[in-house]
Amino acid sequence: MQNRITDLFKIQYPIIQGGMIWTSGWRLASAVSNAGGLGLIGAGSMYPEVLLEHIQKCKEATSKPFGVNIPMLYPDIDKLMTIIVEEGVKIVFTSAGNPKTWTSFLKEKGITVVHVVSSVKFALKAQDAGVDAIVAEGFEAGGHNGRDETTTLVLIPAVKEKLQIPLIAAGGIATGRQMLAAMILGADGVQIGSRFVASIEASSHQLFKDEVVKASEGDTHLTLKELAPVRLLKNKFYQDVQDAYAKGASVEELKQILGRARAKKGMFEGDLHEGELEIGQVSALINDIKPAAQILDEMVAEFQLAKKQITN
Repeated sequence: MQNRITDLFKIQYPIIQGGMIWTSGWRLASAVSNAGGLGLIGAGSMYPEVLLEHIQKCKEATSKPFGVNIPMLYPDIDKLMTIIVEEGVKIVFTSAGNPKTWTSFLKEKGITVVHVVSSVKFALKAQDAGVDAIVAEGFEAGGHNGRDETTTLVLIPAVKEKLQIPLIAAGGIATGRQMLAAMILGADGVQIGSRFVASIEASSHQLFKDEVVKASEGDTHLTLKELAPVRLLKNKFYQDVQDAYAKGASVEELKQILGRARAKKGMFEGDLHEGELEIGQVSALINDIKPAAQILDEMVAEFQLAKKQITN
C-alpha cells in the first residue's frame, strides 16, 4: 500500500482521518496515527488556546505524523497558524477558502499543505497555489459540502484526469471495498470522516454517535445552500429548516433559524432535537462504535481481500 500519499506523509497506510469539527480531537488523531494512518485535529471548532492544548497532547500521545485541519473562514486563523508553526506541526489541511492565502506561508515553514475541494476547477486552483496534495470530496460527504452536488464516483476520475499532484478521495468512503474503488478511480489515498465519528476516541457526544449507528439510507440531506451547504441527519432542527423553505424563507430568516453554535449543540452536547447533526450518507453503512485502530485495521484487511479477489 506504499504510494505517493504514504511517502508524502511518512505513514503506513494511505488513510487520512478527516479533521471534523466537534469530533476530531487529540485522542482520535493520535489513535489513527498510532495505527498507521494520518490523524487530523479538527481546528474549526477550537479556540486558539484549545488547539494549542490538543496539539501538545497529541504530540505526547503519538510519535507518528499527525496534522491539523483548518477552515480558511475561521475568524482567528492567523492565531491558529502561529500556534501550528510554533508547535512544529508538519502537516496542514486547509478547506473552505482560497488556498493562495496561506499555502506559501506554510510551505516556507517546511509544512506539507493539502487543500480540500469539491470540483475540478478548485482542484486546479489549489494545485496552482502550490499545495502538495488535494482532497477531492464528493457530494456524499457529511458536514459542509460543495454546491455542485458532484458525487465521488464522478469527481475522482474527473480530477485525476487534470491533476499532477497526489489525490485523496473523500465522501462516502467507510469500508475497505470503498477505499479500493476510490483508488481504482484514480485516488492515491482516502480521507475518512463519518466512520471515525462512530469511534471510541471521537470527541463527539455519545448520543450523536448512537444516532449515526442507527441511521439508514435516506436519513441525511444536503441543505442550507444559501448559507453554507451542509449534510445533516434529519431531526427536528432539520425539519424546522425544511418548513421554513416551504414558507419561502429569506436568507436572513434562515440565518435566524440556524443561530449560533448549532453544530456544537448537536454533535458535542448531544441535543438530538435542536442541534445540527453533521454526517455523511455512508452513515447508513455504519453499524457499530469501535476503537479507531480497529476501524483502520478492518478497513485495511477488507481492502487487501477485495484487491486479491478482483486480481484472481
